[in-house]
Amino acid sequence: MSDYFKADLPTRHRIGKVWQVLFRASTTVGILVLVILLLTIINNAFGYVAYEFSVDPATLARNGVALDELSKDEMVLVLQENISKGLFRNLEHQVPFEQRTRDDVLALIDERVIGSNIVQVWSLLDSLKINKDQALAQIIESHPNARIELMSWLDVQFLTSPQSSMVIRAGIRTAILGSLMTILVAILFAFPIGIGAAIYLEEYAADNRLNRIIRTNIYNLSGVPSIIYGMLGLAIFVRTLNLLTSGAVFGVVDPVNSNGRTVLSAGLTLGILILPMIIINAQEAIKAVPNSLRLASFGLGGTRWQTVWHHVLPSALPGILTGTILAISRAFGETAPLVVVGASTFISNDPTSIFSKFTTLPIQIYQWTSRPQAEFRSIAAAAILVLLLLLLSLNTTAILLRNRYSRRLN
Repeated sequence: MSDYFKADLPTRHRIGKVWQVLFRASTTVGILVLVILLLTIINNAFGYVAYEFSVDPATLARNGVALDELSKDEMVLVLQENISKGLFRNLEHQVPFEQRTRDDVLALIDERVIGSNIVQVWSLLDSLKINKDQALAQIIESHPNARIELMSWLDVQFLTSPQSSMVIRAGIRTAILGSLMTILVAILFAFPIGIGAAIYLEEYAADNRLNRIIRTNIYNLSGVPSIIYGMLGLAIFVRTLNLLTSGAVFGVVDPVNSNGRTVLSAGLTLGILILPMIIINAQEAIKAVPNSLRLASFGLGGTRWQTVWHHVLPSALPGILTGTILAISRAFGETAPLVVVGASTFISNDPTSIFSKFTTLPIQIYQWTSRPQAEFRSIAAAAILVLLLLLLSLNTTAILLRNRYSRRLN
């Protein structure tokens, strides 16, 4: 070992330790930021709520039976008796009551008859500090019929109820169904095309100028702002292919929506958005397969396709699934392209097919957070927790599948 190397060794060790400390510090800061963000969301999703009803639900009982225990037909009669004839006809025209569920009719009674007014909302930390009886005594002076309850905005009712103008009754069922349906369409569209393109570019395409340009443009497309894809989806799927995306070609047009702003249009737009990511990650996974595996297959008389199908793709599958996980996560949280394509900001009817109107969970969260009232921020926090849980569930499922295929290969 030279004297110069010996003299320089302590300096190199010090530099290495400095970088190690910086890397640990950056990791610690990142974890702290994520923990603070999660605690802030949880803090807003629970706490005391002071509210009052415009009409006491107890007064809507029929023959001694409480409103929540009435049958659907009896609830329709309650609704008809307590709203104007014009409004009742309008609701019947939008969706016939024969097609509405009991929960839908109850939601209409809550919204149109009972009504509710949120007087004050406390976060979880503030709720631990206040005295419930004292707070109620102060509020009753200006709101005699007010009540205070410890509210968990994230509950079964929140998950299973459609959107409503009444914050207490508002739910995300419609948004969850819309998100899952659009993501399913996006995956079914982008995954086979992306894998096929990656196989062609890596295994079949010659290394010439044209194919190098194609590869470069695919990398560039992965960095295009998502709203540009929304404009592309609006021009192609909503307007140009209106007959297809609205379902008119198949004779299944949704009577409420016949303009192409459907789940299918949204799913195809998201599919184009994640297509470059799937192609790039699949290319890298295929490129990482040892060339000796291909040569061994050719040496035994295998064709190019047999080599790709039986050897290259199984070896690259874990990496391909990893890239698909990242693509799904990005698509699940997108808002801008779906707003351009025509996602509804307020919709209470669940999507029944790919030709239905839709909204998604990120759009629902955006719509609630843009409201000035504190109670909407509370239900937005609950919706964020659901979005995080859905993302974790999807990612966990994909990771388990990836690991399963990895064990088979090993």
